[in-house]
Amino acid sequence: MVTQCGLEPASPDASPTTRLRVAMLTETYPPEINGVAVTVAHLVQGLLRHGHRVQLIRPRQGIHDLPQPPGMLDQVLTRGLPIPRYPELKVGLPAHRRLARLWSLNPPDIVHIATEGPLGWSALRTARRLGIPTVSEFRTNFHAYSQHYGIGVLQGRILGYLRSFHNRSGCTMVPTAALGRELATSGFDRLRVVARGVDTSLFNPSHRSNDLRTQWEAHPDSVVVTAVGRLAPEKNLGLLVHSFQHIRKLAPSARLVLVGDGPARESLRRKLPDAVFAGKRTGDDLARHYASADLLLFPSITETYGNVTPEAMASALGVVAFAYGAAGELIAHGRSGWLAPFSNDAAFIQTAASAARDLGRLREVGRHAHLTAANLGWDRIISQVLAIYRSVSSHPEAPGSCPPFGSARLA
Repeated sequence: MVTQCGLEPASPDASPTTRLRVAMLTETYPPEINGVAVTVAHLVQGLLRHGHRVQLIRPRQGIHDLPQPPGMLDQVLTRGLPIPRYPELKVGLPAHRRLARLWSLNPPDIVHIATEGPLGWSALRTARRLGIPTVSEFRTNFHAYSQHYGIGVLQGRILGYLRSFHNRSGCTMVPTAALGRELATSGFDRLRVVARGVDTSLFNPSHRSNDLRTQWEAHPDSVVVTAVGRLAPEKNLGLLVHSFQHIRKLAPSARLVLVGDGPARESLRRKLPDAVFAGKRTGDDLARHYASADLLLFPSITETYGNVTPEAMASALGVVAFAYGAAGELIAHGRSGWLAPFSNDAAFIQTAASAARDLGRLREVGRHAHLTAANLGWDRIISQVLAIYRSVSSHPEAPGSCPPFGSARLA
């Protein structure tokens, strides 16, 4: 039994009339396409809807990426370098002096650091030196990714850096209690569970398109299997290949649609010559691709949350995933989706084949998934984040400390 300060969901915002000035640090932001960019954008827009001012600090994405006129959203663009194997993304370079000038003249009420790169580190050091309260988020399992990019020997050092980084912030937000327990065991302090929302007005079954299914050569009684996300080694796509090959033996008319792009695309094309490679999709187009499928396979074992799970559920898809992250928190096995024991490939393959075998049952599970996701709107998440801001900011005598949110007893 472990007792850890703050590992409970944050309470709703108790002081909605106090307007805050929030400095938001992120290495990625739309139009870049990834889970971090999307969720940070929802958070920024939610803060603006609540009447708060946001200073968004991020790397410049290209020569045509120019700061907008300041208003409720004030964008500060910094220098960055492309990330190896992720050339479309950039890591922000340190900006100590620039941040010190900005915040000395007009300090924010709180600094929110969404990513842990050099830009985030410089923001953390600068804010602490100026006595500005900080919060951070644990968003990406960089230490787990290292195994897939030939630097597994550095996994311990990467985890040590992340621990040192987050333990210097006032509180660290994590998306699930399970991840919180894992990090607490690894020495992370002052953790708070704040789930991620889903845009239920965008992701819903009303976007289902028979025309799109026809383009995929799917018959009315065909099971359309989809996978959404970056086509990259850390996504465990070999398991996706084996799972769909097993499904095709039981349901020869099944179709596979891959939404996303990445370095593993050509390798997957050779292994899955009949699959539809839809590439990157956004907005209503992405929503149509979700809603026009029947089953999402999500084989990744390196996610902190897995935004595609609630997006698929909101779109009325059945989901097969491992029992962790968003899937472990949201899915009732056999009712609103299916869960396989973590990293048990054989169980995942069998579960996927069983789910795809009965189309009527699959669509019934999808309806239950849609009802579950209906309660995951962003307004509640924004209120929880604001509650954390105010709690951290209310302790000016110790801006680097975590206020007493209370304890949660964790099994």
